[in-house]
Amino acid sequence: MGVIRRQGIKNTIIGYLGILIAFVSFFVVQPYCLTKEEIGLTRVLYSFSIIVAMFVPLGIGNATIKYFPLFKDEEKKNHGFFGFMNIFPLIGYVVSAALLFTFKDFILNQYRSESPLLLEYFDFVFPLIFFNAFIAILSVYCNANYKSTIPSFLNDVGVRLAMIGIVGIYFLKIISLDQFIAAYIGIFGLQLVLLLVYIFYFDKPSFKVDWPSFREKKMFELIRYGLLLWFASVASIGIKNLDVIMLPKYLTLDLVGIYAIAAFIPTVIEAPINALDRIAAPKISFAWNVNDKSQIQEIYHKSSLYLFLFGGFFLINILTNIHTVLQFLPDGFQRGEPVVIIFSIGALINMATGVNGSILNTSAKFRYGAFYLILLAILLIGFQVVFIPVFGMIGAALATTSAQIIYNLLVFLTVYKFFKLQPFNIKNLYVLIIIICTCILSYLLPHFENKFFDIGVRTAVVSLIYFLAVYRMNIVSEFHKHLPWKNEE
Repeated sequence: MGVIRRQGIKNTIIGYLGILIAFVSFFVVQPYCLTKEEIGLTRVLYSFSIIVAMFVPLGIGNATIKYFPLFKDEEKKNHGFFGFMNIFPLIGYVVSAALLFTFKDFILNQYRSESPLLLEYFDFVFPLIFFNAFIAILSVYCNANYKSTIPSFLNDVGVRLAMIGIVGIYFLKIISLDQFIAAYIGIFGLQLVLLLVYIFYFDKPSFKVDWPSFREKKMFELIRYGLLLWFASVASIGIKNLDVIMLPKYLTLDLVGIYAIAAFIPTVIEAPINALDRIAAPKISFAWNVNDKSQIQEIYHKSSLYLFLFGGFFLINILTNIHTVLQFLPDGFQRGEPVVIIFSIGALINMATGVNGSILNTSAKFRYGAFYLILLAILLIGFQVVFIPVFGMIGAALATTSAQIIYNLLVFLTVYKFFKLQPFNIKNLYVLIIIICTCILSYLLPHFENKFFDIGVRTAVVSLIYFLAVYRMNIVSEFHKHLPWKNEE
């Protein structure tokens, strides 16, 4: 757990620093410097490109996590795994771009009625797809080498700071909207270049593939594994981005902008699991290779308990303060409050199940994980088509959250059925009780006229109650060992 703990802590710090910067971007800069329609435009372009970009690598990212340990050899430059890995997104991009261009008119017709501005800037998705596809692959390569901190920093901090910069320049009318969108795409191009520079700094990889070694080390099994999880990866990303893609078909871009701001807030809850998963997945893969189920169980349990604990803390503070926080934004953004609540509950449930997805997807039963994600992507499209026309933004949030809950339940049951691994014990129940009781108490607290004072007092009270309860019930025994008064006893 040493490597996981160190990099997990670093990634968590970077993740929350990124969230702090994103908070400034989403709540201070963008709502006042961009129109709701412009916010919606950037989010749709990004979400659309991310979904297509997941098709591009042809599943090599999943295969890298599982099979890279077999090829890792610094003296032989990992047998040219870096060059082999990059063949797939190159082929995938050519095919994906050709298909996208072929069906471009059909796609644009879906948005012509409600979101005409999107039609003007749709062509920007082509370079954005390329950048995001290779960023994803290079980040996986870094993670597989236990070098996840710099990619996390670039993604969570660098990109967001750059976004604030170009929004400010656009607000000052130094650049036009066309130039603003071009600069927005350029941010991701710069991220890709910096990732390449970092990889050549720590690894000095070779583009020359050692084909005999690949044939010897089950190359075709690697490719089959990657292709099987290919659609699963797309489905996984689709669950998080499909709502933003579907909304402009039924709602105007200004409502999509409101939805995007509201959907960002619950990411505070899930930041630790995203940080932990980047380094835990390779570690779990190594453990499966040597059949060390005890280590996997330890990672599973601790990830569930600690993530549930942190997630509960942030959920309570979000539910306590969301109504007041949204009052700081321009008129109209307050309509996103139900979206925040729905996504926050879904995020906590995801945290409570720990790294179950990584356990299943790196195991011999990975096909089940792939099947579940593909099934859920299909269900999610159905949910969105039914819920959005009826409930609007709330319908999109309900559809996405429902799909995530179903997926986590299926993965949990499958991991338990085949491996008899499950992350819960009595302490998880204690955390659930603390969360529920603290939430109830938060609604009994009075509201104050001054917004800053209201948020400060309510946050302090619920945080104190939460941590005192966690301390008294000895939820985190490791923490108690380091307390000064405990060492004196």
